Amino acid sequence: MISARTRSVAETQELAGALAELARPGDLLLLAGDLGAGKTAFAQGFGRGLGVEGLITSPTFTLAREYDGTRLRLHHLDVYRLETMAEVFDVGLPELLDEDAVVLVEWGDAIAPAVPADFLEIRLSLGDADDERLLELRSVGPSWAGRTRALHTVLEPWTTA
Repeated sequence: MISARTRSVAETQELAGALAELARPGDLLLLAGDLGAGKTAFAQGFGRGLGVEGLITSPTFTLAREYDGTRLRLHHLDVYRLETMAEVFDVGLPELLDEDAVVLVEWGDAIAPAVPADFLEIRLSLGDADDERLLELRSVGPSWAGRTRALHTVLEPWTTA
């Protein structure tokens, strides 16, 4: 597990953008954390890192949004309002994972049992200061585990002991 700290929304977005440099087609990222912990800010920075231009907003009511990036396409999901695991399949998550895109899921810990065991989990929590965020990144499965050294390198400016 990698622990990191950001001290502003802009820094959270910058960290996410740096992480996006490591993204590959078919990657799955699950964002977890309380309401207001910075999941959407993270998604915005990650999308910018993939070359998405324009506003990235939380798809809370639409469940899913697609953004074309200059490097990779981004499928941004928010599963907060899903009531059953079966709805994960109604959203079309398995098909999204097969495309040449990255899938980023807000409230992803809620559906972790229903997704393939190959993802990067990013858990965000509130820090002591108003805009401080603590991030814990954990790779599950072979895809992100094979990039552990690169993750440490890219996240080094924000890494905590």
